[in-house]
Amino acid sequence: MSDPAWTRDSAGFGANQQLSHKVAAYVREGIMVGQLPAGQFLRTESLAADLNVSATPVREALMILQSEGSVRWEPRRGFRVVSVSDQDVRDLFQVQAFIAGELAARAAEELDPSAVTGLRELQGQLEDAADRGNVTAVDAVNHEIHRRINKASSSPRLAALLNQTVQYVPLRFFGTIDGWSQASAHDHSAVFDALDARDGDAARKAMSDHIVHIGDLLVMHLQSR
Repeated sequence: MSDPAWTRDSAGFGANQQLSHKVAAYVREGIMVGQLPAGQFLRTESLAADLNVSATPVREALMILQSEGSVRWEPRRGFRVVSVSDQDVRDLFQVQAFIAGELAARAAEELDPSAVTGLRELQGQLEDAADRGNVTAVDAVNHEIHRRINKASSSPRLAALLNQTVQYVPLRFFGTIDGWSQASAHDHSAVFDALDARDGDAARKAMSDHIVHIGDLLVMHLQSR
């Protein structure tokens, strides 16, 4: 469970977010990719030591996860990891696909040609990073592409709803899930073409298909474990 790079980098815990939420995100991702398997008990002291934090934010994080249904409290035993089914993962990404698709459709009405050109330039950087196997750069550029599209939708509340679902996506494991880098590098062309054509329906479908594809790859990863 220990992640030295994570514990060394205090910036991993942004000052604008409570430590307990950061710990919850870390544990949640481990559950989503099967690193923390169903049935395993999560010990507060062990997690605190692994993450180099005090026990208090860990306890708070486990309470957050219990409210979500990711863990279950068992008296005198502690918090036990709840199983994540293939359908759970597909449901999560279907919701994301619906919201992200709608944001892309709205962005198609707002983005001018120069903005789409900028997205294509970012895509070139993403593909280059993917070819070099630099998954950190792929993740960063991919995030920027989606951020620009979502911002262009001029729908901040809808984008905020999307962000609430994205917290369940195990981005910390981006480089370990087969196909994610390649999907980020190659699924965007249809989105950009639709944005260029100002075709909202096509943008909605292309973005939705992309998110569903990402979810299918995560399901395959979980099945392989």
